Amino acid sequence: MGSATTQALSATTAALNAAGDVDLDTARELFAAARIVGDSSHLSGALADPAAPAAARTQVVTAVFGGTFSPTTVSLLTTVAAQRWSRSGDLVAVIEETAIRAAAIAEPGVDIEGELFEVSRVVASDPQLELALGSRLGDASVKGALADKLFDGRVSPATSLIVSSLVQQPRDRRVRELLASAMRTVTDQRGRTVATVTTATPLSSAQVERLSAALGKKYGRDVALNAIIDPSVVGGLRVQIADDIIDGSISGRLADLRQRLAG
Repeated sequence: MGSATTQALSATTAALNAAGDVDLDTARELFAAARIVGDSSHLSGALADPAAPAAARTQVVTAVFGGTFSPTTVSLLTTVAAQRWSRSGDLVAVIEETAIRAAAIAEPGVDIEGELFEVSRVVASDPQLELALGSRLGDASVKGALADKLFDGRVSPATSLIVSSLVQQPRDRRVRELLASAMRTVTDQRGRTVATVTTATPLSSAQVERLSAALGKKYGRDVALNAIIDPSVVGGLRVQIADDIIDGSISGRLADLRQRLAG
């Protein structure tokens, strides 16, 4: 993101965090607004027009959404419209991210990032499903309905809303990319970092707690663990946090040894 969009996202997130009545309907309305704005070049252009005064842009929000959405949602959209953007397309991205953050606020006790991780694994294991959800030719509402049907009852309402909303407006992103981005947004909203831990066998609860505490101390914030079981690691574990990889697996050590011997 450019500096103007970064500042716009910061201002919008601050407004969201200051709102006292954010619920799942707020998130649902924000996702709907992102689709409406994204589908209308005229509307998105009016809201992101750098030549128009902020007051004029916010009036557009009131005219379009005032009679449909809640005051909280309209207030947040007004904050978005008052900002400046590095590029016009960033406006939709920020509305969408604000919707994801709203869902995280609405259900604080739910492991949304863990559920998104599991959804991503399900999608990755089924190429036909990934194609159905990610096809650029498919009808947006049909893809949303498919996601709802597949994951209804298997994940929380917040996670289901995020998944079904994202597949309806991919904006040239693959499904797994959408889900990974949403996971990062949720963990950032909650002041956490996600670590993907790969082991040959499942970790015990005590091992999970110790590892999470150790990683939290290293990175200076709470760390949520997403676990992958992969017998090929043989023993030990491999941890990935963003671009950082800590490979303490036996297979990793053997690969390193082979590389050194070859060099």
